[in-house]
Amino acid sequence: MSDEKPTRRDILRPLHLLGIALACGVFAAIVTLVSTGAFTARVNSAIANGSYEGLTPIALGLVVGGGAFIVTLLFLAMLILVVDPADVTKTVDRPVLYDAEPDDADSDGTTKRSDS
Repeated sequence: MSDEKPTRRDILRPLHLLGIALACGVFAAIVTLVSTGAFTARVNSAIANGSYEGLTPIALGLVVGGGAFIVTLLFLAMLILVVDPADVTKTVDRPVLYDAEPDDADSDGTTKRSDS
């Protein structure tokens, strides 16, 4: 165990993830409110008169926004689990998706041939 203090960036990382998830949830709620007509006079008068059947657009927006918040938060948490903390500080010398370089390659790029 090292006695290094965590940086401010490391401490605030969970807050950043919550902010991203909250933004996704608010976006989903706004899209739901606009698409269900929550801001139209017809829907608002039907809600006020009590003749609106089903879930109101505001309640539906809250449900969809909350669901999007939870799904986004779980997705980001799963992505964080993939990263190995030891690999974060390691530098990458070559592209990651290339095939591994053969061990018997010369410095000029040609491979050695064995005649046996």
